[in-house]
Amino acid sequence: MPDQAAIGPIDFVLLEFPGDADTTACAEALMDLIERDIIHLYDLTVIRKGLDGSYSGVDLTDVTSAGAAGFTAFAGAQSGLIGDDDLAQAVAVMQPGTTAAMIVFENTWAAPFVSAALDAGGEVVASQRIPATAVVDALEQLEAIR
Repeated sequence: MPDQAAIGPIDFVLLEFPGDADTTACAEALMDLIERDIIHLYDLTVIRKGLDGSYSGVDLTDVTSAGAAGFTAFAGAQSGLIGDDDLAQAVAVMQPGTTAAMIVFENTWAAPFVSAALDAGGEVVASQRIPATAVVDALEQLEAIR
């Protein structure tokens, strides 16, 4: 089917920060990716996990404390893709006393490539995200044996 509309791959990341972290630079880097149309932001939800294991979402329209304040520009970035089960899974991997940003985004930079592949009759038959640390470790091991 020629000229199929395509979107880039959709990813999510959960970034955990110490409770008092300054997230301003992280939020600015995210905004830069959005403004340069490298990604399209669907959702950004901030979660706090207390020392006792309790958790709560953070209202980004009313944040002045450390940890989440850098993300206030993303208040309202809620497509509805993040549900209660997603939040529970995120909290399960968070350390007590931390704040986390759960971000769902489209890799818009890949859309032209995806469109060309679809137009040529191609389809994704496998896909997997490889953590950057795993790649760095593998490259270091390869370098060590050379």
